[in-house]
Amino acid sequence: MIKADKILDQYVIDHIEDEDPLLVRLYRKTYVRMVNGRMCSGHLQGSLLTLLSKLIRPTRILEIGTYTGYSALCLAKGLSDNGLLYTIEINEEFKQFAAEFFEEAGMSDKIIHHIGDAEDIVPQLDEMFDLVFIDADKRKYLTHYNLVFPKVKIGGIIIADNTLWAGKIVEKVVRTDEQTKGVIQFNDFVKADPRVETFMIPIRDGMTVLRKISD
Repeated sequence: MIKADKILDQYVIDHIEDEDPLLVRLYRKTYVRMVNGRMCSGHLQGSLLTLLSKLIRPTRILEIGTYTGYSALCLAKGLSDNGLLYTIEINEEFKQFAAEFFEEAGMSDKIIHHIGDAEDIVPQLDEMFDLVFIDADKRKYLTHYNLVFPKVKIGGIIIADNTLWAGKIVEKVVRTDEQTKGVIQFNDFVKADPRVETFMIPIRDGMTVLRKISD
């Protein structure tokens, strides 16, 4: 089954838009220089993020969890002409890496890169967002969701990454596994949240797409 999934993933990749050469280099450099290179979004997921962003044409995007900048660059491709993307990364060691690619992509004036805790930074942002991408500490997924929700416009979209969490969400959870518990808590909460319409996409490690319909 795993082999079949990999074959199908490759088939999909072969039949979607080609990967941006800059993103190819970013992805490869991430794997060479970073310990957890698998955290990088990659072509399959990145293409979907770009498509969703282009369909929405957001004026303001918020991303929690920059890592090396792959997903930010994919999302930024859909920004409106006067659009801005705010991205937050708690780990300062990734800042220069991402900043270099933002500059090379000509996006330095479109991407505002914050280093620090989202719980401190988001309340200071005097913006309303059309699109939010959550891809940080899984233990804090519900915290981040509740943090950003008041800053999302009615009709706006919230995307959460890794919501299938390598299948651990349907297995017996180890008592000390706070990451899996966090994902399950988030998944259960948004399913029952009447303020959003919810769909889970079984791509890569799972992405949940939420549309805000009320405050």
